[in-house]
Amino acid sequence: MNQVIMLRPTQSPIVFIQQLGRGLRKAENKEYVVILDFIGNYNNNFMIPVALSGDRTYNADTIRKYVISGNNTIPGASTVHFDEIAKEKIFNSIDKIRGMKSIIRESYISLKNRIGRIPLLYDFYEQGEIDPLVIIKEYKTYWQFLEAVETGKDSCKLNDQEKLILEYLSKTILSGVRPSELCILKEFLDKDTISTNDVRRELEYEYDYFITDQEVEESVKVLQGHFVSKDDEYQKYKFMNILRPDGERTMRSVEAYQRCLRNEEFNAQIRDIIKVGLARYKDKYTKGKSEDTPLVLYEKYSRRDVSLLMNCGKDLSSTMYGMSRIGDDVFIFITYHKEEAEEGKNYADGKPDYADAFEDNLIFKWDSQIGKDNRSPYMQKVLTAPRKHLLVKKSDAETSFYYMGQFDIVESADSQKEDNSGKMKPIAKVTMKMHYPVREDLLRYLQSNISKENKAV
Repeated sequence: MNQVIMLRPTQSPIVFIQQLGRGLRKAENKEYVVILDFIGNYNNNFMIPVALSGDRTYNADTIRKYVISGNNTIPGASTVHFDEIAKEKIFNSIDKIRGMKSIIRESYISLKNRIGRIPLLYDFYEQGEIDPLVIIKEYKTYWQFLEAVETGKDSCKLNDQEKLILEYLSKTILSGVRPSELCILKEFLDKDTISTNDVRRELEYEYDYFITDQEVEESVKVLQGHFVSKDDEYQKYKFMNILRPDGERTMRSVEAYQRCLRNEEFNAQIRDIIKVGLARYKDKYTKGKSEDTPLVLYEKYSRRDVSLLMNCGKDLSSTMYGMSRIGDDVFIFITYHKEEAEEGKNYADGKPDYADAFEDNLIFKWDSQIGKDNRSPYMQKVLTAPRKHLLVKKSDAETSFYYMGQFDIVESADSQKEDNSGKMKPIAKVTMKMHYPVREDLLRYLQSNISKENKAV
């Protein structure tokens, strides 16, 4: 099939993707496909880049990136081009994306009909349906989603402790940014007691991942409910009772958790979380690490992820702003296109660094916080850090940052900048040089003008 004619109107992104996907299937001697859309569903034309990119996060920032840099993000010799009028219409459509729960339900029904049973989260991941993390963001746990979508059907119930464990693990380790906690849980599926050597061997053999003694200790604390940002969260999750240290290099699952695992439904949900998390780690985070850092170049990380990967002991995201020093590492978090300031102000509150920008694919210019020159403790944390990392997101609508890698400071000059009160305050104007040239498509995306894109927000 090298021609698809759209004659069936649909408001469903899932159905649209399926229709378009039929024409995108490979076949011998098939060099191209022509799509003729006689319906013109312009309100939902964000579905076009979703279908072409294969990304199922339905993340507005990711869709925009594909529209701007599509030729650099699809494999092989394929190319895609959106003219300026098409871009503007798609951007306006992206800004109006609503109703993720209905999109999730459509994806669920489609997948259930295709595989002939109630899907697991891993089925969504394996089959290229909607990203499992999108489901968790909307429903907290996959079990909670199933209760909502499969109403009126007999199902095995979970008790409060089991629901609490699933909520915490879904929030904390499902993303798969590191495999340590996932492998520990995997070992406990069939054993009451495990050794750290068992975990080390599994990580080295399956994922070429070498875990330090500190990370073993921190992973245990994470699974004990410590990885939270507020005390009330810790008070909530500390009663999960999953495991405890049992000797110098041994861990034991507590009896309460063993009882939970004997519940067939809970056991299945735990196995599903482990399977999705480890698959995500293997697909996204096993390649691209460099320079003795757990972060992968150009992957996206939240501040919470950075807290986990740097073994902070708890979620420090609420205290991480433009700069955060963790041991020998300093992390600079940049929003490339910041919110517009209110009338009468030079800067949006808390977003004063309008000078932050790449000059080219190696040089980045950064202004410190207003009031912080090179002599300030703030800048001393930056200047004296043995390892310096840059993370960038395009706009304030995003919660995650692209990891751009490590940098060296070429120059840091004291200067002044006018604050919102009209007073001149000291700052440091910093010139950074990246260790690796920034990937072209990502640089083009970050530098692209988004004034039209955000017009309808």
